[in-house]
Amino acid sequence: MSETQEKVQNPEREAVARKPRTCLCLHGHFYQPPRENPWLESIEVQESAAPFHDWNDRIHRECYQPNSRARILDSQGHILNIVNNYERISFNFGPTLLSWIEKNDPGAYLAILDADQKSSAARHGHGNAIAQVYNHVILPLASRRDKVTQVRWGIEDFRHRFGRMPESVWLAETACNEETLEVLIDAGMKYVILAPSQALSVRELGTEAWRDVSQNQIDPKITYRCFPRSQPDRSIDVFFYDGPISKAVGFEDVVFDAKRFMDRVGAAKVEDFPVPQLIHIATDGETYGHHKPFGDRVLAYVTYSEAANRGFTVTNYGEFLEMNPPRHEVRLKDGENGEGTSWSCAHGVRRWKDHCGCRGGGPAEWKQHWRKPLREALDWLRDELAGIFETHGSKWLKDPWLARDEYIEVVLDRTEPAVRRFLESRAHSALNHEDTINCLKLLEMQRNAMLMYTSCGWFFSDISGIETIQILQYASRALQLAFEVGGHSLEKEFLNRLALAKSNIARVGDGRGVYEAYVRPAIVTPHKVAAHFAISSIFEKFPERFSIASYDLEILSQRMESYGTLTLNMGRIKIKSKVTLKENDLVFIVLQFETYDFRCSVKTCDDEVPLSELEEDFFNELHSIHLVELLRKIDDHFGKEYFALKDIFLEERIKIISILTRGSIEKINATYENLYEETRRMNEVYRSINLPVPREISYAIQHTLMRKFEKALLDLAEERFDPARENSVTRILEVGLIFGVQLATERAAEFLTSELARRTEGLAESINQETVEECFHIHRLAGKIGAKLNHGASQEHLFYLIRRWRRYPEMLEHIPAEIRDGIYQLARMLQVNPDGPRNEFDRAAEAK
Repeated sequence: MSETQEKVQNPEREAVARKPRTCLCLHGHFYQPPRENPWLESIEVQESAAPFHDWNDRIHRECYQPNSRARILDSQGHILNIVNNYERISFNFGPTLLSWIEKNDPGAYLAILDADQKSSAARHGHGNAIAQVYNHVILPLASRRDKVTQVRWGIEDFRHRFGRMPESVWLAETACNEETLEVLIDAGMKYVILAPSQALSVRELGTEAWRDVSQNQIDPKITYRCFPRSQPDRSIDVFFYDGPISKAVGFEDVVFDAKRFMDRVGAAKVEDFPVPQLIHIATDGETYGHHKPFGDRVLAYVTYSEAANRGFTVTNYGEFLEMNPPRHEVRLKDGENGEGTSWSCAHGVRRWKDHCGCRGGGPAEWKQHWRKPLREALDWLRDELAGIFETHGSKWLKDPWLARDEYIEVVLDRTEPAVRRFLESRAHSALNHEDTINCLKLLEMQRNAMLMYTSCGWFFSDISGIETIQILQYASRALQLAFEVGGHSLEKEFLNRLALAKSNIARVGDGRGVYEAYVRPAIVTPHKVAAHFAISSIFEKFPERFSIASYDLEILSQRMESYGTLTLNMGRIKIKSKVTLKENDLVFIVLQFETYDFRCSVKTCDDEVPLSELEEDFFNELHSIHLVELLRKIDDHFGKEYFALKDIFLEERIKIISILTRGSIEKINATYENLYEETRRMNEVYRSINLPVPREISYAIQHTLMRKFEKALLDLAEERFDPARENSVTRILEVGLIFGVQLATERAAEFLTSELARRTEGLAESINQETVEECFHIHRLAGKIGAKLNHGASQEHLFYLIRRWRRYPEMLEHIPAEIRDGIYQLARMLQVNPDGPRNEFDRAAEAK
C-alpha cells in the first residue's frame, strides 16, 4: 500500500502523527444489570419491556445493535453509509451484558469485537474497548478480597472476548478510593476514568505546591498521575471526563443533531493551548439510541464527519496517553470514612449503603433508609458464606480463594471437560463425582455472593424495585447452595435482618415481605423442573434428551392416558444441572382434571415399589374414575405437596394457557362471525342512511373483518404478492370503512416488514427478477393499506449488496441490467442512496 493510499484509508493516523492540538474521545459505558433467573441462568419474560421479551432485548434493539450498524444520511434523508460506531468511540461493556449479546445477537457481538481490533490497528495498538468490574459492584464498599476478584474477573472476561489485555477497568459509578486504586495497579491497569468532582488537588510532577481543585476546577483536557499514599513508588494515570459536557449529553438535548453536539463540545476547546488537549466525555452508552432515540445516528455523524470538520481528531484514551504522558500529579478525595467518591452520589458512596438524599424516581416523600439494613444483611450473609467456603472448600481445594479468583474460567466455559480440567489442577487430590459437585456448589455460592452486590440494588427509591429483587434472588441462590453443602440454613437469620429494611409501600412492608412475595416464588429446584416438564409434556412432545434453561433432561420412561375429562401423565426423568453437574433421578405424576386444574407430584426415585407396579395401580384408578381414591393414593406415595400450573415457568405457562383457551376462543370467533353475517344486511341499511352501526355489533364487525384481513394477507403471500390478487386484501379494508370500522394495520405491518426483509436478504444469495418484483409488490401493498413498514433490515441488506458491487464490479457482469436497475430503484424507494459515499472522507470510513 502506498503512502498516499494509507492516508486516504486512515487519515487520522497521519493527523495523530502530526500531534494535533485538539483530540476528541467519547466514552460509552454500556451496561445492564444481570437479569437472569439465578436458578435458570436465563431471563424470563418481563412485561414492563413489552413488546420486547425483556429489558435486555429492548435496549439491545434500541441501542447496542443500532450502534454496530449506524446510518449516516445524505441531505435527502437517504442512507449514505452504514458504520460501526464502536470503531470510533472508547467503550466498555458489562461482562454479563456482553455474554447476553453473544448468545442473542452474534452479529452485533462480533461487530463489537471487530471494532476493537480495527481501532487497535488504527491507533498504535490501543483498542477502543476497556474492561469493567465484573458485575458493577461499588468497589470501595467491597472487601479487599471481593475487589480483587471483581477486577480479575472483569479483566479475564475481557481477555477471553477481545484477545488482549485491557489498559483500564471501568469502575461502577466511577466509585473509587485508595484501596481500589491499589487493586487496579496490582492488576496492571494503566489508567482509570473518573469524574472531575473526585479530584482533590493537583501539582506539576516534581514540584511541591498543591493546588486545590476540590470544587470541580480540575482541567479535564490533560492527563494526570496518581500515587497511592500507601504505595508512593507506584502509580496509575487518571482521566477526568468533562463533567458539564457529559451532563449535557446525558440529560439535555445535545444529542439532537451532530452540529448541536459539536457546538457544545467545541465550547470546551481552548485556542493556543500549550499542549495537546483532549476533549472527552463519559456517559451511559444507552444515551445513544435508548435514552435518546436515533442518538446512534448523531454519534455516527459526529465521529465520522462533523468532528473532523471542526478540527478535532477522534482518538481513544490509550492512544492519547501514549502520546501525552502526564505532567501533573493528582490526589483524590478520600470521601466519608475513606470510602471514596463516585460520580452519581454527592455524598461519596453513601447512596449504596444508607439514606443520603440521592434517589431515582418515586414519590418525593419516599425515603431510602432501607439501604443500610439491606447492605448490613448482605454483609452478614457474605461473611457467613465465606466461613462455609473456607471450611468446606479447604477439604478439596488447595487454595479456595485463589480458586474463586480463577473460577471465571468455568463461568466462560461450562463444558464438562473444561470444568474437570479446572478442578483437577486446583484440588488436593483426585475428586470423585460428589466432591466435584460440592466444589462447584461452593464456587457458585461465591459467584452469587458477588452478584448480590450489583450496584443497581441500592440505586433507586424502594426496596421493592426489580433491581433489588434481582440481587435478593442472587442472595437466595447463595443461601440454597450453602445449605446443600453445609447442611445449615442461614435463611431465617437473613430474613430477620432483612425485615429491618422498611419499604415505602405499606402492602410490601419490608425486605422480608419483598423476599416472600417476589424472591421465594422464583426459586427453582430439580423437583420444580420435573413438574415443569410433566405438565408441559401433556401438550408438547419432547425428545428423549433435551434441555430446559440450565438443566439437561433425559426421559427414562413415560406413560400418558386420558379417560373422560381426566388425563394422567406419569414417568421417570433424570435431571442434571449444567452448572453444578448434580443429577437427580425423579418420578413424577400429574393429573389434569377440569380444563385448568393440574396436580403434579414429584419424588426421588427409589426401589421400594417398582415403577411399573405403581403405574398399573394409578392408571387402573383412572379408568375406574375413582378420582378421590386416585388423589389419595398419589398423596400416600408422593406426599401431600404438589405443583400446579402457576408453578411452571412463565413462558411455558403462557403457551399452555393459550392452548387450553384455544377452543373457547374459536367458539367466540365463530359467534362473532355468525353475528357479522346475520346482521350484515341490517348494517348496510344503517350506513345507507348515515346512521352509525350499533355499538353492540361494531365489535363483531371489527373482529371478524380483522381475522379475514390477516388470512387474506397470508394467502396473498402464498401467491407471491401478485398485484392481480391484492383486491382480496384491500376490499376487506373498504368494507370496514363502509361500516365505520377502522382496522388496525400494526400486525400487518410487522408481517409485511418480515416478508420484505426475507426477500431482500435472499437477494444476496440469489438475484432474480421475481424476487425484486415481489419486493416492489410488498412495498406498494403496504402503502395501499396504510401499513407503516420498518425498513431497517431491508435497508441493510440492500446497502451491503450494493456496496459489494462497488467493491467487486466484476459481479455486475453476470447481472442483467434490468435487474440491477430494479435493485437500485428499490434501494431508493427504501431510502438507501445507491451511489454510496461520495467524498474521500466517507470512502475512507467505508473502507474500514
